[in-house]
Formats: sequence, C-alpha cells, structure tokens
Amino acid sequence: MGTTDGSCVRPLEIGFVPNLLEAPRYQHTPRWEEIRRNALRAEEAGFDTVWIPDELLYKVEAWGGGHGFWECVAVTGALAAATSSIKIGTWVLSALHRNPGLTAKVAETLDEISGGRFVFGYGSGHAGAQGKTYGYPEDQIVGRYEEALSIVVPALRNGSVDFAGQHFSAWELEHRPRGPRPGSIPIMLAGHGPRTMRLAVESADIWSGFATKSSLPEAFADMLANLDVACEKGQRDPLSLGRSIGVFVDMLGTSDAEELGFGVPLSGSPQEVADAARQFAAMGVTQLELVILNSTDEHMDLAAEVVSILDS
Repeated sequence: MGTTDGSCVRPLEIGFVPNLLEAPRYQHTPRWEEIRRNALRAEEAGFDTVWIPDELLYKVEAWGGGHGFWECVAVTGALAAATSSIKIGTWVLSALHRNPGLTAKVAETLDEISGGRFVFGYGSGHAGAQGKTYGYPEDQIVGRYEEALSIVVPALRNGSVDFAGQHFSAWELEHRPRGPRPGSIPIMLAGHGPRTMRLAVESADIWSGFATKSSLPEAFADMLANLDVACEKGQRDPLSLGRSIGVFVDMLGTSDAEELGFGVPLSGSPQEVADAARQFAAMGVTQLELVILNSTDEHMDLAAEVVSILDS
C-alpha cells in the first residue's frame, strides 16, 4: 500500500477478479492452472485481494447459447491454499442458493485455509434467468437475504444463533470450529437498492457495488450518494463503512463487457486506468475491484502496471 516512510500511499485498495467464465470468442475455457497462475501473478504484482465471483450460467446473445462459470467456493478454497499473502474474497456469495448456517461455516473454513486472509462477500443472489435455470426461488429475494443475514452475521460475530424465519431457520446453532479470527472476519455486503443498502449499513464492514451500465467513475455518483443517505437513515458514520466498487477493465480493445451487458469498461493505457482509480478514491471509494475478462498474460502485465503506477 505504500512505503514505510509514508512518502507513497496507495489511494485505495485494488482487487483482482479472475475470469472463471467460458469465453467462446477465444474458444477458451479457463483451466485451474491458468486461474491459479493469474492469482499468483496478482499477488506478486501487489494487488490487495483476489475476488472470486459466484456466478452460474450466462446466456449471451452475441456469443450464442449458455456459458458457465467454475464454482465459487471450490475455487476460493483452492486459491486460499495456493496463495500466501494476498487477501481472498468471495464476490459475492449468493444467499439465494446457499443455506445461511452452512454459509457461515464455509466462511469460517475459508478463513482457516487462508490463515486469516478471507473477506466474506455476500449478497441477495441470482434472481432472474440464472436462478431460474438452476431451480432457485424467484420471489422475495431481498426478504430471503435479510433472513439469511439474521443467521450468518450472529454466527460469524457471536458464535451462536437461534432464529426461525419464513424461509430460513437455525435452531440453537453453535458455530464451531472457529478459525484464526473468531468474530472478526470482514463482512462485505452487496446492494444497489435502498433495502440492500440498509442491510449493509446495519451489518457490514464494507458495502459492495458493481458496474451495470458503465465502469466510468461518474456512473457511480448517484449510487454513492444513495449510500450516504442510507448511512444517515441508519445513524451510521459513513466513514466507518468501506466502499467497494467492481469495474470492468479492458486495455486490449475488446468488447466483452459491453456484449455481456455491463456497459463501457475502463480502457486506455495503464496510466489512464490508474487515473480513473484515483477518481474513484476521490469519490470516497476505498476498494476498486478490477474485472479482467480477458486475463491473458498481456492483460495481466498491463494490470500489474496499473498497480505500480498507483504506488508511485
């Protein structure tokens, strides 16, 4: 994050989101050795965190048919074991298709495997096409998420929970065994709407959002303003809540992010991407997560240069 004498401090944390998605444009499926290699390259380059997406199946008209992802928890555990210093986070685990009591156990286990480097990212989940494909519920998505938090958060924070809800329950659950940071695993909660932002204000260490129409800094001004409103309503100091934004980065001139429906990516030279990162920091963002869909060696070299520029 900077030099020991304080002469250079990185303006915000920089995370790397490796590609777990089949990429028919390149006739390529990311294999484990490639995912592992890119995570180790991110660690060597000085990224703060590797974030593992929890996605299922994309159906993209421009690509034709369905294209799947490797499963999040399995990859997160494997990368937790393969790396040694970089933080490892879920980006973000879906409450819709995971039992909350078991999810707390997953988080504690991942913190154990990583030696206390795990960040628990969690969100409401895959409403719509992805969830429907796998047979998950399509109603009361946020209500289910809120109930899940009533189990996951006290289990992780206090080590026990007793809760009965409409969708989830936990009966005198003892959360055991505990990892290296009992009660202190960072919790990052995702949400773009007022209800999910309220839940982040109530329970999270970090709030998480991501690009839906554009990855340019100005596209997030309203979202961050809404988070300030949620903090005010929840009587929480906004400076006590970390702010994580996920953006798509393309320094090689492809159109992957736009074809997937996420809008304009950050593009240009490493210097231009670093300048955009500094704009995010000036807006109060504390973590910027870089989604690199085309994680070739060339793109990884360019991403490493972005980190180096931010440290200079």
